[in-house]
Amino acid sequence: MVNQPTRRVESSTQEKKSDSKDRSDTAVGAASSPIHLLLVEDDKVLSKLVKRLLTKSGYDVDIAADGEQAETSVMTKHYQLMILDLNLPKKSGLQVLETLRKNGYSIPVLILTAKDKTEDRVKGLRMGADDYLGKPFDSAELLERIQAVLRRSGSERSSLLQVADLTMDLVKRTVVRDGKEIKLTPKEFDLLAFFIRNKNQTLTRRRIAEQVWGYTFDTGTNVVDVYIGYLRENIDKNFKRKLIHTVRGEGFVLLDE
Repeated sequence: MVNQPTRRVESSTQEKKSDSKDRSDTAVGAASSPIHLLLVEDDKVLSKLVKRLLTKSGYDVDIAADGEQAETSVMTKHYQLMILDLNLPKKSGLQVLETLRKNGYSIPVLILTAKDKTEDRVKGLRMGADDYLGKPFDSAELLERIQAVLRRSGSERSSLLQVADLTMDLVKRTVVRDGKEIKLTPKEFDLLAFFIRNKNQTLTRRRIAEQVWGYTFDTGTNVVDVYIGYLRENIDKNFKRKLIHTVRGEGFVLLDE
């Protein structure tokens, strides 16, 4: 838990101008185009949690809350994978799957449902699902299953992020620099992943707070500075080359040059 701030974050006109530009950028900012996933789930709490997990792993995620919305989404936008619940309002997941397959949509489908009996699995796979995972599920297994389906469909995205001599594994949640494993808290890990996905870009405190913490930036808190301090202590302090730099009046940048 972060202690009460000992100083206030300075706000400037220059930072506000920079923030306006930042908002037009993609949240992921990876070197390659993001993988687009459609999460079909009517449980609002669960869909929010799963979307957060997938977004932090570098995916671009849309949510459909019922079967009809799922069909419309697939028919109007290109997705590399659909994560499909079976117990849905308006149209069941199996009805959605049947409709899409009958109409020639080959989008890979990973069923994620509480209906986990053998006969349910067999029926879902026979109707055209590419994989089947029961609830409750392990987050790491879900990410691995997604990777496996994308790999089979030719849309695989590496779970590794690399900058200089530092490597992050988004599935195993590990960080290694110059052969040395570095232990980070979950929030430090998310912050570092965000920096690497947006390497060589100046990031304002506002953008970091909104994307990593998920809340509107408050100039009365220095939580961003506190955690960047923690991150520097872990990944930069004992290494000759420093990765994270302060851009006076604007924010921070992770340099890969």
